Amino acid sequence: MSDHDDNKQAYVVVRKAVMSDIHEIHRLLSFYGEKGVLLPRPLSELYDHMRDYFVVEDTRKKNGIQAVGGLGICWEDLAEIKSLAVLEGLQGKGIGSKLVNACLEEARFFGIKKIFALTYVPDFFTRFGFQEVSKSLLPQKIWADCLKCTKFPNCDEVAMLLNL
Repeated sequence: MSDHDDNKQAYVVVRKAVMSDIHEIHRLLSFYGEKGVLLPRPLSELYDHMRDYFVVEDTRKKNGIQAVGGLGICWEDLAEIKSLAVLEGLQGKGIGSKLVNACLEEARFFGIKKIFALTYVPDFFTRFGFQEVSKSLLPQKIWADCLKCTKFPNCDEVAMLLNL
């Protein structure tokens, strides 16, 4: 990495989402939702669950949200990494990894022992120690989101689980 790259990285921060981020988050999730690779979230749900989300922001830019990801707590010992999305053109640069690490750090803070993700990119999650599991191992409560999906009941996502 050159000094120029180091300088760029100083402006890219991972932080908790705030109210002024919601429309950018909605736009990013809707983009991938229209492609069928992510469950789109209505604005009302994003406002209800805003505290679940982290963003990656380039602080040099207005509307500099580059990526989003959330940690949704399901039970006392189980949480989901959800809505992980990185702008096209910025994938493969470690931005998604920063979000996953932020979610895992928060899960540890709350004492959550198991984290799952439903994904089309299982190899990405394998790098963090996640292992593929049967969706039937996940509690029925998580399927509330699945009912909103256009692919339900023929889900083709892969369930990944990490024991912390």
